[in-house]
Amino acid sequence: MDYRFPSGAQGVIFSILFSLLSGGCILAQSKNAKENIHFSYDQGKISSLISELEMEHQAKLKKIGELIKSKGLRATEKTSEGTQVALKDIGTDGTPLYYTTLNDPASKTSRGYALYDKGLLNLGLTGTNMEVGVWDSGVALTSHQEFDTRAKNTDNADEVSLHATLVTGNLISAGVEPNAKGVAYGARALTHDWSRDKIEVAEAAANGLLLSNHSYGILSDRVPDWYFGAYIKVTQDWDRIMYNAPYYLMVTAAGNAQNSYDNEAPNYGKTADGFDLLLGFTTTKNGLTIAGANTEIDSNGELKKASVAGYSSFGPVDDGRVKPDLAGDGGDILSTSSATNSSYQVSAGTSMAAPGVTGSLLLLQQYHEELFGSYMKAATLKGLALHTADDVDAKGPDYKMGWGIMNAKSAAEVLQNKEYTSLINEKTLSDGETYTLTVTAIDGEDLVASISWTDPEAETVNRGELNSTTAALVNDLDIRITKEGETYLPWKLNPAQANDAATKGDNKVDPFERVEVENANGTYTITISHKGGLKNGLQDFSLIVSGAQVSNCSIETPSNLDLENPTSASTTISWNDAEETLFEVQYKSIDTDNWESELIWASNFELSNLENGKVYEARVRSICTENAVSEFSETIEFEFNGEETVLIENTPMFIPQELNISVYPNPTVDYLNVNAELSKDAEFSIVTTSGNVIKKGKTEGSINVSSLSSGLYVLVVQDYSGIKSTKFYKN
Repeated sequence: MDYRFPSGAQGVIFSILFSLLSGGCILAQSKNAKENIHFSYDQGKISSLISELEMEHQAKLKKIGELIKSKGLRATEKTSEGTQVALKDIGTDGTPLYYTTLNDPASKTSRGYALYDKGLLNLGLTGTNMEVGVWDSGVALTSHQEFDTRAKNTDNADEVSLHATLVTGNLISAGVEPNAKGVAYGARALTHDWSRDKIEVAEAAANGLLLSNHSYGILSDRVPDWYFGAYIKVTQDWDRIMYNAPYYLMVTAAGNAQNSYDNEAPNYGKTADGFDLLLGFTTTKNGLTIAGANTEIDSNGELKKASVAGYSSFGPVDDGRVKPDLAGDGGDILSTSSATNSSYQVSAGTSMAAPGVTGSLLLLQQYHEELFGSYMKAATLKGLALHTADDVDAKGPDYKMGWGIMNAKSAAEVLQNKEYTSLINEKTLSDGETYTLTVTAIDGEDLVASISWTDPEAETVNRGELNSTTAALVNDLDIRITKEGETYLPWKLNPAQANDAATKGDNKVDPFERVEVENANGTYTITISHKGGLKNGLQDFSLIVSGAQVSNCSIETPSNLDLENPTSASTTISWNDAEETLFEVQYKSIDTDNWESELIWASNFELSNLENGKVYEARVRSICTENAVSEFSETIEFEFNGEETVLIENTPMFIPQELNISVYPNPTVDYLNVNAELSKDAEFSIVTTSGNVIKKGKTEGSINVSSLSSGLYVLVVQDYSGIKSTKFYKN
């Protein structure tokens, strides 16, 4: 087939169909996409960052050693429930910072399963050829039967961690035990301990790592109040890594500290009602922080009810950003245990909610690469997840579950409908520039537009101020939707009233903004601008729009099929034209089962390499996106006789009754009786199973077949009502 890649919307649709029809080469595509990420980065800047982080790490190790010796502190410990605790950092104020795993020993729902083979969308996605990083208290038990060779101990560490094994299983378990199957069960996990997490992530991100999961955080009962919600040095470091590697996204668990306070005298934070409990890298601008939720999903993948889990830590962060970002189900998750190579354990907590989201994000990256040949930038992936999340309770985001429950099914549908009813554009805004776009809404649907960007790390960090409201945001972009003088504003939250519903206004703190127009109709203008100057003179951003009639493509079933311009070896099939619509033409000889398939933009196509005396059939369908495809047109049949071929009008095929064939005398078949209401000029053809016409003439009730050799044949009868065929066997 001669594929030509059109530009614009047609090119996007074409790439979808090309990926579906071409098959194979997925591994090579994935490898090339990853290499493209590596070469797109400023490797000099990333190398300098890694060197700086390494120097800081060595200095920190020395200080930790001195602190342990002088204060008699423990370097590592385990709680009575088996939770791992380790002294891993020192705050700028000298506070020892203990890392801890975030499972809840008291005891899956991102809709990732909808993307599987025979899932709700039947996409066949498993994470195959994809890699995900896992940093945890130790490394996973890579020899577990669920991992096969798909979990690699990248650190060559000796300390196998139960928690890391649980997390890794939730991500990639193959399903030897079906109830323990991981969300991205075909993916490969690179498992590390948390000792050099920032350095190792920066190195992996420089080489194209897309996602990593961090189900651990700072222990909440060993830090002063001001740490909660603060933008500190470790937060700044992670934002810096993501800014310098813009395809890399960090996913972290929010924590399980909701009930770790005293109602009479709160130990920390501005409130005693579970708010203001986020710590360390859970307060990043560029990463995704995942809360825990209790959910109920129906058989169609629709969220029926959801509530924040009783263990999950709430936001806000001090400057009022929406944190946590999303929620996933972290309750009663069966996953791999490190006790033996075939053991399992039920666990709960944001530690289990986070990998459920991470695995779904990995499947979405796999799907984007299969559709369009490249991976999404982290801001696009993050923005897509927030744009399509299931809202919970009051409209808009909140400080308990962020933008809502992760919905991989809705996100995949936005990808499917790209350039049809949705837009996903990665753009750059220069200093002083404004970007505008006019869209036509789909009548009666909600028009939703979001912008997402990976912001430079904040220049200053909090060094002790309680609940500092200084915005960590560096480049403040804005999105607005306008129509006939009316302006629609994005959602925002107020940290001073953390439990209040979201309002709409000028958002000055979040690197993600979403604007919604309910029951939209007509034409709207989307405008992206910025306040003040932009650091580095520009800012990349991702624009995501749904509910818009982006393309004029039509999924009406093609009609008025006709045959014209016959040559010695071809004829042209034509049908009604449709603007911006891709067509699939299928044709074959009637004696074969496999269709020849061609994709074209025109409303006619030359059926070539036809053989004289053969009978063929052809049909056409319209395609706008992978999930917006018409039914095939009516199939037309014709006997090809080169330039003398009698073209058959594309009228509805109608035979008053079935062809009834009787044979006599037995056991030798010499005549066929055709019992049907046929016109006097009805004609017949007898076709071999190889498609060759060996006998033809007028149908006059009885057809002499005495000259035929023994075998299977097809009788084709044509009259005013169309064509009918049936098989018979000549003894």
